[in-house]
Amino acid sequence: MMKKISVVLCGVAMLAGSLSARAEGDKAKVAERLNAASLVLSQIMATPDKAIPGGILAGASCVVVIPSYKKGAFVVGAQYGQGVATCRTPGHKWSAPVCVQLAGGSFGFQIGGQATDLVLIAMNQEGLQDMLKNKFKLGADAAAAAGPVGRNAQAGTDWKLNAQFLSYSRSKGLFAGINLDGTVLSQNQDDTRALYGADVPFATILGGQQPTPAEARPFVRTVAKYFVEVRNK
Repeated sequence: MMKKISVVLCGVAMLAGSLSARAEGDKAKVAERLNAASLVLSQIMATPDKAIPGGILAGASCVVVIPSYKKGAFVVGAQYGQGVATCRTPGHKWSAPVCVQLAGGSFGFQIGGQATDLVLIAMNQEGLQDMLKNKFKLGADAAAAAGPVGRNAQAGTDWKLNAQFLSYSRSKGLFAGINLDGTVLSQNQDDTRALYGADVPFATILGGQQPTPAEARPFVRTVAKYFVEVRNK
């Protein structure tokens, strides 16, 4: 009897150790993605004349960065990527990040595949509310437009009046607005749980009620560095 109990306890201990190791591995993956997202923003903003215009940086409600968004096409294209998002809180600070994923089908890509860095920017409260949903489709549930580029870019009135999200892509050193209509942005709850060690609601995190984990601080600092709000003096 004692032998059986020992075997069971040993099995439980091994299972617990395996789960702990897996959790640490998942958290390390998320930390790597956060670092990649921070690097993407820094590289994009290193060339102001070809970067996101200041007016958009100042007015952003949320920022989503998806490093190495995968695109491939074999008659009907498939797109998929995982990234991180942060939102501006009522206290004018940027929230701790959540993990998201972007997926959808498309036509027109050449046979093969390529990786592209993507940046999505929520430009108003409607975009912020969309970010709190479990998932939504760009172009259908939330209006999206290709964002203007460059320090002196003349941003059109269409996105100011209608777009909840502005979208950008960077591939092979080129940075430009991109049409992502039809793609679905959804919460990655498993990775968010891995980052925080518990099921914390997205609204709690993006609303600024959750402390930023150490692994995510460099990313949040990078967003705060560039997405500076213009305040009336």
